[in-house]
Amino acid sequence: MADTQDNALVLERLFKVIESRRGADADSSYTARLFDKGTAKIAQKVGEEAVETVIAALGEDRDALAAESADLLYHLLVLWAARGLDPADVWSALAKREGVSGLEEKASRDGS
Repeated sequence: MADTQDNALVLERLFKVIESRRGADADSSYTARLFDKGTAKIAQKVGEEAVETVIAALGEDRDALAAESADLLYHLLVLWAARGLDPADVWSALAKREGVSGLEEKASRDGS
C-alpha cells in the first residue's frame, strides 16, 4: 500500500486530468460531457453519488463503499474544476480547522 502522501497525490493527479478534459470532445470524454452540461448538472451528479455512497455505507460490502466513494470524489473534483476551485483551496480550509473542535468549528459557521 502506498504511503499517505502518495494516496493524497492521487487526487491532485486526477484533478489535473479533469482540468485537461475541459473543452475536449464530449463524445470521447465523460468529463468533457459533464463540463458541457454545466455546473448545475455536475452538482446534481455529486448529489446522486453522495446518496449512492450513503446507501453503500449502510450495506455490508466494503468494496461497494470504496467504489461509490471514488465516484463521489471524482464528481466532486469535477465540480471544483467547473467552479474554478483548486484542491489547494480545500486543503487550506481543512488545515485551518486542524486542532479545532468540530463543534466549535460548526458553531463558528452557524453564528451560534
